[in-house]
Amino acid sequence: MGRGGAAAGAMGRVGAGLALVLAALFGGGTESAACGAADTACKVRIGSYRIVLPEQATGPVPAVVFLHGYGSSGAGVLKNQTLVQSLTARGYAVIAPDGSMREGSARRSWASRPGREGRDEAAFFDAVLKDASLRHDVDLGHTVLAGFSSGAFMVNYLACGEPDLFAAYAPVSGSFWRPQPETCAGPVRLFHSHGWSDGVVPLEGRALGGGRYQQGDAFAGLELWRQTNGCASHAPQKTKVEDGDLIRSWDCGAGADIRLVLFSGGHRIPKDWATRMLDWFEAK
Repeated sequence: MGRGGAAAGAMGRVGAGLALVLAALFGGGTESAACGAADTACKVRIGSYRIVLPEQATGPVPAVVFLHGYGSSGAGVLKNQTLVQSLTARGYAVIAPDGSMREGSARRSWASRPGREGRDEAAFFDAVLKDASLRHDVDLGHTVLAGFSSGAFMVNYLACGEPDLFAAYAPVSGSFWRPQPETCAGPVRLFHSHGWSDGVVPLEGRALGGGRYQQGDAFAGLELWRQTNGCASHAPQKTKVEDGDLIRSWDCGAGADIRLVLFSGGHRIPKDWATRMLDWFEAK
């Protein structure tokens, strides 16, 4: 539609006014109306995020919110072009929030470990989703929270405490800390990926900080999720080996299921992770 004369001027003023309203609501300046690129963060009241939209996106866009590992950032996530392009090619936006700075450190992480003081992460992710919906037309009903390493720990804790905030949860190479929660708030859809030979976050966990912190056992975490999801059996209903990776599936209560992918290799995001995860997510 052309933009000419008084009508165009009026529309321009309305658009500018809307941008100012959004900026006031979500904590950004007027320059953040066109935010999202790796070098231009979108700001909300208690943090910031980056976003990449699929080409020729029309209407509400589904999204994968991907949490970076310890010491990285949202901009760092977007540098993983294999990950980003695999998701956007399927029509998904990629949202990459920034963790907060750890006390006494210049590195970003997530306030997931029990007893650690820090940002209210549930409120932060809720603000990110609402902001992305207003600025970028993200479909709030079709969002996956995923994350790698320390980001994966955050995914598990948010899924446990706020199961309805996202449609599904997909941690890569991370579970709970010891002692893990005794119960979770409700069932979820969970896609857990972990490397057989991961030495940074071993499947059985390890001690950190001179023994002050203990990574949890991924299999114990899955036991908690089977209980939470009301799975009928400890044993998976389906097991297969695909390209050397072991894939196990549990069909649980309504709106709840678990997919475990044990891939060959160490502490990394597999190149085919996005394809496998979205195939699973879209199957229900």
